[in-house]
Amino acid sequence: MQRTTQPSATATEVGMTRLRKKMLDDLVVRGRSVRTQEAYLAAVTGLAKYYHRSPDRVSEDEVQVYLVYLVCERGLTWSSMNVAVHGLRFFFHITLKRERTSFVIPRARQRPHLPDILGKEELERLFAMTPSDKHRMIFRAAYATGMRLDEIRQLRIRDIDSDRMAVRVEFGKGGRSRYTLLSCRLLQELREYWKQQRPEHWFFPSPVTGRPLDRGTIQRAYSRAKERAGIQKRGGIHALRHAFATHLLESGVDLHTIQRLLGHVSIRTTTRYMHLARHALTGHDSPLDLLDATRTDGE
Repeated sequence: MQRTTQPSATATEVGMTRLRKKMLDDLVVRGRSVRTQEAYLAAVTGLAKYYHRSPDRVSEDEVQVYLVYLVCERGLTWSSMNVAVHGLRFFFHITLKRERTSFVIPRARQRPHLPDILGKEELERLFAMTPSDKHRMIFRAAYATGMRLDEIRQLRIRDIDSDRMAVRVEFGKGGRSRYTLLSCRLLQELREYWKQQRPEHWFFPSPVTGRPLDRGTIQRAYSRAKERAGIQKRGGIHALRHAFATHLLESGVDLHTIQRLLGHVSIRTTTRYMHLARHALTGHDSPLDLLDATRTDGE
């Protein structure tokens, strides 16, 4: 199916602006996070750009063609495809109020893989190879608390509860709030950092906007520090959250406590760390060793 072009670009832009506002309102009313809003809007914008017309004038068959294009030509990852699918579904079902659509949108399944876990020596190298005090404090706080990137970048002065030795996570996933650990060491480092930087509201503000640092800025800083530290393991800054959970489990903390600290809704999400904990992989005899021991005893 060939793409078609509408003659009036101005009319198309006006229509897209109107639909964008309506979709954004729908997302806000339903409590979708800012990241979800941006991702869903980007999915619909991509559809409109592909056909050079307002997305409400794109047929269901054309949506199917676009999805094939994303998979076969753009080579979108499973996770990116899944986001695009849900964004388009939201647009057609909620914003356009189309109760039924004939195009088939298969749910993209995440390819299962276990994340690489940073060891303690690797973490020390990572922190040592981060020249910026602000970035190093972000990485250390992320590892010490298990907070997500958006949670750590929006950490406020008032979120630190030194009396209870807890950190309040106000901007959690899905709009849920929770408390996580505040170690004595982290509290001392945050106090020293505050004396040096004197942040007024957010712990890690942008020097330009005064708002929380941009996600991309932190991710790039993490990638550079990881490269300088010679760390070959996969994963971005979210690896610090994985290390937090896995190291707690290895130290004897129970899964339900880790679930609450991480803010997982389901314990099933937390149980994957059982496969990553060192005590689950070591400290047991291989069947081959047992076979050799049996043979030795028989002799």
